[in-house]
Amino acid sequence: MDMSQPDNFGFTEEAALLKESARKFLADNFPTEKLHALVADDPDPERMPGAHWDRELWQQMVELGWTCLAVPEAAGGVGMPVVAVAGLVEEVGRAAFPCPLLATLNATYALAACGSGGEAALAEIAGGTSASLAVTGQDGSWSVGDSAVKCADGRLIGSAWFVQDARKVERLLVSAQDEDGLGLYWVAVDAEGVDLRPDAIVDLTRDQAHVVFDNAPAQRVSGDAAAALGAAMPAIWSLLAADIAGAAEWQLQTTVEYVGTRQQFERPLGFFQAVKHPLVDVMVQIDQTRSLLYNAACACDTEPAAAARYAHMAKASASETAAFASGRSVQLHGGIGFTWECFVHLYFKRQKHSQMLWGDAAWHRARLADMLIGTAA
Repeated sequence: MDMSQPDNFGFTEEAALLKESARKFLADNFPTEKLHALVADDPDPERMPGAHWDRELWQQMVELGWTCLAVPEAAGGVGMPVVAVAGLVEEVGRAAFPCPLLATLNATYALAACGSGGEAALAEIAGGTSASLAVTGQDGSWSVGDSAVKCADGRLIGSAWFVQDARKVERLLVSAQDEDGLGLYWVAVDAEGVDLRPDAIVDLTRDQAHVVFDNAPAQRVSGDAAAALGAAMPAIWSLLAADIAGAAEWQLQTTVEYVGTRQQFERPLGFFQAVKHPLVDVMVQIDQTRSLLYNAACACDTEPAAAARYAHMAKASASETAAFASGRSVQLHGGIGFTWECFVHLYFKRQKHSQMLWGDAAWHRARLADMLIGTAA
């Protein structure tokens, strides 16, 4: 952590209240039993990709103002710091709540970096419109600027891949090659020429699609997509790390509760050191990730020149936490841990998706090495 940052990462009383109220709201309205009934109703491995979510509960979240927290005040939003938004996202990850909140926040940060061109789209988000980024090519490169979509005369042609929660959002923020280079375009998902094609993914709490554009009408919001996305990525990586940390905390607490009640050799499983030690290791790993992600989020607010460096560290740590907490949670639940009826598989699958989304640990460490010791690394 940079000592020039504010104490406690700038996590104010208002941010703490938001986080606490989000935890209570989700605990009261969306227990894990409801999650399992919603997204895991069909164990058939050949089932069609689903997009199951509670639209009424999502609307309540919109009415609470969660979707406009990152929208600048000038565009009709709340303009809360990234560190406060990260606290909210951590609670959404803890509940594994299927919704387009994270996707909408990602689009918000990219639009906020577009200057005046993004103001109209930001006003839509402030009014409750949900959105997702469509900026990745078929090869899965997470590097900013790798887009196969083209734009001519305000019409998009081509395909964007790995679009998150595509069937839950109303708008897409698309990067496309045009006569001036790489631009960002605002597109309605129900516009003529927009075809969402769902992907089969392991995560039951999210949906993913590739989107085919066939002369789809689009509104240009920026002529420099690389700069806008580059400015937004530290916040995007930090928020995904927050989601992972929240989900990992659920995995830890649920497993601790299980080993405290499950008897083996006339003692609780948690009595044995072979069970205690891995759980302590999970706790330490979560704390490391949480420290790094809030440091990165704080840098987005107070030290933007260092934000990308810190965010690479946060997402690298978070990806490892996702894998480690998931493995230990299943292993320490024993034989029941890999059954469809046991709730841990929902979080295992969400975490494996998050582990790779926007780059895994190796990818982020390679980018960090490029920044610190040069591309020869």
